[in-house]
Amino acid sequence: MYLLLNGLDVMVTSQADLLKDPRFQRVFQTKFDLMILGSFFNDFKLGVAGKLKVPVIVDWMMLSNTMIDEFVANPSEVSYVPNESTFATTPMSFFKRAENLVKHVILKYLTIRFNYKFDRIYNEIFTDKDMPTLTIIEVGGIQVKEQPDPLPQDIAQFLENSSQGAIFLSFGSNIKSYMVKPEIVGIMFKVLSGLKQNVIWKWEDLENTPGNASNIFYKDWLPQDDILAHPNTKLFVTHAGKGSITVSQYHGVPMVALPIFGDQPLNAALMVNSGYGVTLDLQTITEATFREAINEVLQNDKYTQAVRKFSGLYRDRPLTPKQSVLFWVDYVLRHRGAPNLQSPAVHMGFVQLHNLDIYALVLAILIFLVFLTQLAVKSLLVKLLGKAKVPARKKKQ
Repeated sequence: MYLLLNGLDVMVTSQADLLKDPRFQRVFQTKFDLMILGSFFNDFKLGVAGKLKVPVIVDWMMLSNTMIDEFVANPSEVSYVPNESTFATTPMSFFKRAENLVKHVILKYLTIRFNYKFDRIYNEIFTDKDMPTLTIIEVGGIQVKEQPDPLPQDIAQFLENSSQGAIFLSFGSNIKSYMVKPEIVGIMFKVLSGLKQNVIWKWEDLENTPGNASNIFYKDWLPQDDILAHPNTKLFVTHAGKGSITVSQYHGVPMVALPIFGDQPLNAALMVNSGYGVTLDLQTITEATFREAINEVLQNDKYTQAVRKFSGLYRDRPLTPKQSVLFWVDYVLRHRGAPNLQSPAVHMGFVQLHNLDIYALVLAILIFLVFLTQLAVKSLLVKLLGKAKVPARKKKQ
């Protein structure tokens, strides 16, 4: 936890230093109509939009989480909505709900802690400005092309000649294939080179490939969207980045996930839970487990059927993702930030938002009624006991 907090503090401070840099300050001399901010521990950057007097759109790639919910006053339904770091099917079991609650509390603590830091930075850099408030519009799939582009000739020819189908292997843009341990790469090459399917492998160091095989085609850059759209692509071996899984789901291609860090293990787990493929631990794979995973997904139609069913649902929407983005960007511009879409909760204090004042009043009334009841009972008992003592004295006299 200490290392995490220290790393985040460094990242936040460096971003704050960027805003203070005179070279960045020149941005305020230019006229803009809209600001788009990638969200990741940088809420104070909303002040740039405030100073420019332009509406702002905040985007992020991950699932909604406690910190994002703070932006828009989304309710935190901890009992039945898994946190982004909690893999669970719904409804959640007792222990999963307990795990979810603990992680929610930790994220809540991080949110509160960093909000103090964000407010301090914000007020230091942007004086006399109100923090903009936001709302959420879902436009998942913006990176997917509505119509795939023609493939480069060498890739197109390789896929067209893949009569047994093709496997696409890529670890995305952040992870270079040659960074993977050589022994793991050797395992992957041995399994893939022995398959009847062709393999397109994203490999950045073309001077030092894992090995030569007639069914493996190496390329240092690959048009992922267009390859996954090709009908001969039957399997995607992926690091389970959110963007990669989204594109594969859109095109109905089942997956073997080899997650490495960040949100990738959760993405892979959710993918498996949905029935779109299987996942393995990249650090512990063997020839047997890797071969078994690939054959399982290729030979068992349930994975392809499941992901293609989702693909149909994903595409069935009133607007395409790009049309949705264009509409909502224009909407935000037309209505200067679209405050009409904001939840009333973003303008409420903590006490009002959680009805603590009402609960306090109800509690005070209940306490008062209990007190009155006690007084009434005590008074009644005194009267009854008093009457009982009077006849007893007369009888004794």
